[in-house]
Amino acid sequence: MNQEHRSLAEAHGAVEIPSGGPFLRRWWAVAGPALMVAVGYMDPGNWATDLAGGSRYNYALIWVLLMSNLMAILLQSLAARLGIANRRDLAQACRETYPAVINIPLYVLAEIAITATDLAEVIGSAIAFQLLFGIPLLWGVVITSLDVLLLLALSSFGIRKLEALVLSFVGTIGIAFLVEIVLAKPEWHGIVQGFVPSMPDSTALYIAIGILGATVMPHNLYLHSSLVQTRRIGQSTDERRQAVKLNTVDSVISLNLAFLVNAAILVMAAAVFYRTGHHGVAEIQDAHRLLEPILGAAIAPIAFAVALLASGQSSTITGTLAGQIVMEGYLNFRVRPWLRRLITRLLAVIPAVLTIVYFGENSTGGLLVLSQVILSLQLPFAVIPLIHLVSDRERMGELSIRPLLKTLAWLVAAIIVVLNVKLVVDEIHGWLHEAGDWAWLIKISAIPLAVVGAALLLYVTLKPLIERLRVVTRVPAATGVHTAAAEPEVRLAATPGYRTIAVALDFSGGEERLLNEALRLAGGADTTLTLLHVVESPVARALGSHAADLETQADTHRLETLCTAVAEAGYEANWRLGLGDPVRELSRLVTEVDAEVLLLGAHGHRGVADIIHGTTADALRHRVAATVVIVPLG
Repeated sequence: MNQEHRSLAEAHGAVEIPSGGPFLRRWWAVAGPALMVAVGYMDPGNWATDLAGGSRYNYALIWVLLMSNLMAILLQSLAARLGIANRRDLAQACRETYPAVINIPLYVLAEIAITATDLAEVIGSAIAFQLLFGIPLLWGVVITSLDVLLLLALSSFGIRKLEALVLSFVGTIGIAFLVEIVLAKPEWHGIVQGFVPSMPDSTALYIAIGILGATVMPHNLYLHSSLVQTRRIGQSTDERRQAVKLNTVDSVISLNLAFLVNAAILVMAAAVFYRTGHHGVAEIQDAHRLLEPILGAAIAPIAFAVALLASGQSSTITGTLAGQIVMEGYLNFRVRPWLRRLITRLLAVIPAVLTIVYFGENSTGGLLVLSQVILSLQLPFAVIPLIHLVSDRERMGELSIRPLLKTLAWLVAAIIVVLNVKLVVDEIHGWLHEAGDWAWLIKISAIPLAVVGAALLLYVTLKPLIERLRVVTRVPAATGVHTAAAEPEVRLAATPGYRTIAVALDFSGGEERLLNEALRLAGGADTTLTLLHVVESPVARALGSHAADLETQADTHRLETLCTAVAEAGYEANWRLGLGDPVRELSRLVTEVDAEVLLLGAHGHRGVADIIHGTTADALRHRVAATVVIVPLG
C-alpha cells in the first residue's frame, strides 16, 4: 500500500513482531493497541453512567456491564482482525465498500461519536481540576482545550512510548479504585445477584443503554482496526493468523481490565451511596463530596479525583488518534494533528460551556450520560459494516470469520439495534407527550431524522447482502432474437503481447496490481512501460508546467520509485507527469508515447463518486487510439 494511504502512516509497521520464540515475548510485542482502546472504556462518560446505575439501582445493573464487555471483546477482536487481514482500518474499508452518498453521513456520524466522547473527556478533566485544585468548572473546560500542546509533545516519542504512558494512566485508575473498594466494603452477595439480568424500571433502560454506549464505543472500532497496523506483520496467512490470535488475547486481557474498573465504579456507588440512601447521585462532584463523610477517610475523595484526571487525559490521547483515523479513512484527507485536535476539542468545549453557563455546574452529570447515549445510537453504523467486512471472504481470505462467530456478531448487532430502536421510540413518545402545543416541532424534526437514520441503517445492512446474492444467482443473459442467427465462422490466432504500454496511476491504492497486469500484457523484455500521472492540485491547474508544489514533487518521486521497480523486473520503464485536467493530459501523454494499450484502475465508485471519478475512463476511450483496459482495484 502506498505510504500516503496507510492508516496512521507515521506509525505504520513501526513495531516488529518476532516470528518465533516464547509466547509471552510475541504477545508483548503485539500488546498495546487493545490497551489504548481499553482506556476509552473507562473514560469520564463511563463514570457518569456507572455512578447513576449504582447509586439508583444498587448492584442490579452489573449484568449490563458484563454483557457490554463481552460484546466489546467480540467487536474489538473483529476490528483487529480487519486491520490485520485486510490492512485497512474500518473507515478506509467503508470508503471502498459504500458509495460516497452513504459514506458522507457515515463519516458525519463517526465525527458525532468522537465529539460525544471528547465532550465526556472535557467535562471529566474539568471536574478533576476543580476537585483537586479548586479551579472553577468553566475555567477547567477552557484549560482542557489547551491539551493539544501536550499531545503534540507526546506524539514525537513514538507509538510504544505513547502506549507506556497510557498504561501508567490505567495503572493509576486501577490503584485508586482498589483503594475505594477496600474502603467501601461492598456486599459480595449482592454483587453476585447483580449478574442476574433484570430491568428495575423504564429509567433503568436509559441508563443501561448509556452503559452500553459508554462500554462498546464506536470510535474504538475505527481506532483498533488502525492501531494493530502499527505492528509489522508478515504477509503469509500463518503469520497473519498468529497475529489475530495474539491480538485477541490482548483484547481479552485489556478489556477485562476495563470491565473491572467500570464494575468497581458501579460497586462503589452502590456500596457507598445506595446503601446510605443517596439514590440520586449522578453528578461526579456529588460523589466526590460525599465520599469522605460517608467512608470517613480523607484519601477517598483524593484517589477519586486523581483517577478521574488520569481517565480524562488517557482518553484524550486515544480520541485524538480516532479522529485522525476517521477523517483520513472516510475522506482520504489529512490535516495536521494539532489542527485536527483543536477542531475536535472546540466542538466539545462549546456545548460544555453553554451547558455550564445556562444550566449551572450541577448539570454536567446529565450531559455526560446523554453523551454516552449518543454513542450508543451511533454504534450500529459502525458495527454492521464491520461485520459485513470481516465476513467477506474475497476481502479477508482465509481469515474471514466462520459461521459461529458470524452468528454471535449478528446477535450482538441485533441486541444493539433493538435497544436503540426502543430508546428512540420511547424518547420521541415522551417528547410528544410533554411538548403539548409544540408537538408539531417534534413531528417535523425528530421523527424525520429518525426515519432517515433508519433508512441509512437499512441500506448499510442490506447492500452487501444483496450484492452477494446477485453474485450467487447471476446467470448468462438470454440471447433473444439472436438465437436463430447462423453461427459465424470464428478464426483465432495467437498474437504477440504489446510493445508499448502506458499505465495511468492516480496513487489512490492498487499501483502494484496495475503494474503486474501491465507486465502480464507485455510482449517480452523489449516492451516499454510508460507510467503516467496527472497532478490535479490547484497550483498545477493554475501554473501548469511551472508548478512545483509539494504534491507535484511527491508524485514525481513516486513515479521514479515505481520505474525503478519495473526496471528491476527486467523491463524498460519511463514516466510522464501531466498537470491539470486528467482527461486532457492523459490523452496527450498517451498520444506522445504512441502507446498500443492504456491501463486504468477502477475502484468501483458509485453514486456521487461515479460522477466525480468515473467519467475519466469513458472520456479517454473516445480520445485515444490505444486499446483501453480497465483493471478493477476495489
